[in-house]
Amino acid sequence: MSEPIRRLVRGYTADASSTARRAWKVLLKRGPSQVQFWFIALLIGIASGFVAVGFRMGIIALQRAIYGVDDPRLVSSFAENLPWYMILLIPVVGGLIVGVILTRFTDDARVRSVADVIEGAALNEGRVESRAGLASALASLVTLSSGGSTGREGPVVHLAAVISTWVSNRINATGITARDLLGCAVAAAVSASFNAPIAGALFALEVVLRHFAVHAFAPIAIASVAGTVVSRLQFGDVTEFVLPAEGTLVFYVELPAFLLLGVLCGLVAVALMKGVFLADDFGSAVQESTGLPGWLRPAIAGGLLGAIAIFFPHIIGVGYETTSAALTGKLLFWELVVFTVMKTVAVAITMAGRMGGGVFSPSLMIGALTGLAFGIVATSIFPDVSGSETLYALAGMGAVAAAVLGAPISTTLIVFELTGDWKTGLAVMVAVSLSTALASRLVDRSFFLTQLERRNKHVAAGPQSYLLSLYSAAVLMRGIDSPRAASEEACHAMMEQGIIIFPDTTLEEAMPMFEEWGHRFIPVVVAGTEGGEAELLGALFHVDALNAFSRALAETAAEEHS
Repeated sequence: MSEPIRRLVRGYTADASSTARRAWKVLLKRGPSQVQFWFIALLIGIASGFVAVGFRMGIIALQRAIYGVDDPRLVSSFAENLPWYMILLIPVVGGLIVGVILTRFTDDARVRSVADVIEGAALNEGRVESRAGLASALASLVTLSSGGSTGREGPVVHLAAVISTWVSNRINATGITARDLLGCAVAAAVSASFNAPIAGALFALEVVLRHFAVHAFAPIAIASVAGTVVSRLQFGDVTEFVLPAEGTLVFYVELPAFLLLGVLCGLVAVALMKGVFLADDFGSAVQESTGLPGWLRPAIAGGLLGAIAIFFPHIIGVGYETTSAALTGKLLFWELVVFTVMKTVAVAITMAGRMGGGVFSPSLMIGALTGLAFGIVATSIFPDVSGSETLYALAGMGAVAAAVLGAPISTTLIVFELTGDWKTGLAVMVAVSLSTALASRLVDRSFFLTQLERRNKHVAAGPQSYLLSLYSAAVLMRGIDSPRAASEEACHAMMEQGIIIFPDTTLEEAMPMFEEWGHRFIPVVVAGTEGGEAELLGALFHVDALNAFSRALAETAAEEHS
């Protein structure tokens, strides 16, 4: 062996030995704690899986008691045989119960869902409201069992987040650790709900944590698998929907049709989201103008749902029976159009009525109906270069859901795992990409982020927007006793001009003031009692605000790229 080759071999050997020694030191110093963290992630995954399974079993038990049907997938067809007054009365009673629960156990009579989990990850150290979360889960359970037209994933995700919040509080987890535990709970809940471990893990990363950092993937994957195992032990390893065998692309020239389908689905998704928000605003305006008590709002929504269900019972519940019928091509064109419109209206009424539930399952149903209707038209116009119209239903199901969730990756995988059909990925991906791109321009990226934006939580714009709201003047100000305090004389002069902020003023509010007034600092005061003069507490310096913001951005970047 020549000398250059020997030197090269010795160099590689030395590098490998050095790497092994460093790895051993890391294992000795950090390995046990890392293994402990993964063990906690496993336990959270198991607990979240049981929560998801228990929630689903609760819906089955209540629907059996209320409607007398054993299989919740058949509740809509079974309801066709019930007396009309029963179809009308059941959602009203359910709404009354929901109203009492939410009014008693929440401060705003609002159901907590996925948007609140996203807010917890971004703004609240990976924590959510526990009391309101438990009440929301119970309210959503009643809603879904008594004719509400939403899905079960929203309350399940928040309920799992309550578990991770409890764990984080017990072990004093903060920052990255708490958010990773929250991601573990979400992944396990989604995986157990849909028997979709891959999609569950990616949903937690893509929708809740909103990054794909390597440090989060291992514990989230462990929790996701654990949740799936729990679900499969109860319900078996079966897909939610069974597709016809012929649902494949015939020619690549058919792909432009899926581009058009993506555009249509994006518009349908926007119509669904805008409809929900418009109905919510209308309901709030009516409630405010009439003085309607909060506990009565869900009951009125239930009455409207019951009236619709008398003529269109397919709107009842999650809607898997109708979704399955669309995926197998068992519906006629005009049925698809009417069902799509009525389901959209029913979802808007349910959510605007503050009845509870999630938006993912309804978006699957609306997407499947839209896709099949489009497919019937497309295949009739170009029969020689078209495959089955049911493939359009599958692509439409993914496209509308992805646009609503703002999660093209995880939604595409959920569609695959729900159906077990991996051969049609090209068509689904084309439709999903177009629908998501279009819808994200017409709303604040997704249904959940738009919900937060409507509450003045600017999460959609990214950390550079919402991090400013995490810091208040009370935390960053220099007190009047500080060695580097602002001149009291200068502060009082500014106070006389009305240039002041208060201790609870956030950087989001203060930074524009620095730009407007052009001062290096702004006095921080507390209002005087009974009309007295304001008391000077200190001053917030522009440089301190900028330094805090810079550190927060750096920490966020480090978390997302670690």
